[in-house]
Amino acid sequence: MEVILKEHVEHLGERGDVVKVAPGYARNYLLPRKLALAVTAGNKKQIEHEKKVAAARAAEERAVAQALATRFAQTEVTLTRRAGENQQLFGSVTSADIAEALAKQGFEVDRRKIQLPEAIKAVGEYAVPVRLHREVTAQVKVHVAAEGGGEAPAQA
Repeated sequence: MEVILKEHVEHLGERGDVVKVAPGYARNYLLPRKLALAVTAGNKKQIEHEKKVAAARAAEERAVAQALATRFAQTEVTLTRRAGENQQLFGSVTSADIAEALAKQGFEVDRRKIQLPEAIKAVGEYAVPVRLHREVTAQVKVHVAAEGGGEAPAQA
């Protein structure tokens, strides 16, 4: 079955593309979620118009994301956690923790846009990618420090 995509669908295509998909995928996923339309002459005209409007909107969104990326490049986040003798954290620093710290600095970022491959479990400095737009990814410096200076008291 051929459909016209109304939105970008990961691993399938961009807005306005005519793609061939299984009938069940179109009927049960794409069409009910309004991600695609059936291929007709009227729908093709509508999509062409929407493509022009969307191109202008996407260029504006990309420009805003680029400006935000330059601000993120200069941003440093410091998080303090309890740590053991060998600088391993008791617990971990997650993308939600980083999003909360960024919110305190005035950046509203959804935690799902912070692309942390796995939780941070050691004291140190990390460059964490934040996906601001489909084509724009910024790096944020995250410093994880140990609570109380990082040194455990010596045992006597």
